[in-house]
Amino acid sequence: MFVRSGRAASQGTSSHAELTGAYTIDPVHSTIGFSVRHAMISNVRGRFTRYEGLFKIDGSSPARSEAYVSVQTDSLDTGIQERDAHLKGPEFIDSATFPLMAFRSTGIVPLGDGTFRLDGRLRIKDIELPLALDIAFGGAGEDAFGQYRIGFEGTAALRRSDWGLTWNTALETGGVLISDKVTLSLDISAVRLDEALAA
Repeated sequence: MFVRSGRAASQGTSSHAELTGAYTIDPVHSTIGFSVRHAMISNVRGRFTRYEGLFKIDGSSPARSEAYVSVQTDSLDTGIQERDAHLKGPEFIDSATFPLMAFRSTGIVPLGDGTFRLDGRLRIKDIELPLALDIAFGGAGEDAFGQYRIGFEGTAALRRSDWGLTWNTALETGGVLISDKVTLSLDISAVRLDEALAA
């Protein structure tokens, strides 16, 4: 995983050793969200507000990089309390029984132009299945407080029924209330850890 921007880009794309290190997600400047078609008409969007992530970046050999993200399922927020309670309940993610969902990478494929396919496995409830994310890096460098950051965006599409999230209801006009397809979206800012902490 590497970033083609700023000083790194000016040095060419063969090596970005200065990006190598361990990074942790900054939740204040990041978003993990989702959207799903509702009533066959429009999209409902939501997000998770509590999560952690660790990225081990190999700037010289991006394919050797690793990623792990865990999300607290009871932090789901769509802006409507009654709907959130239903989504957190046993008919959907059952956050009382399964407080975490997690993604761990299994491989990274550089696609060119600062884009990658991040292959991994996503665990929701007691089911773990493969998931691929399309990743685009936005930049890297020191912030105003001297912390070194990397930024990237990512998207993935999944079928919630594959993870046992099958609740639905039929509409009188045809179709169903909630689409099986869910789109995940990531907008991540991550801070490099000190070597002692990373170890």
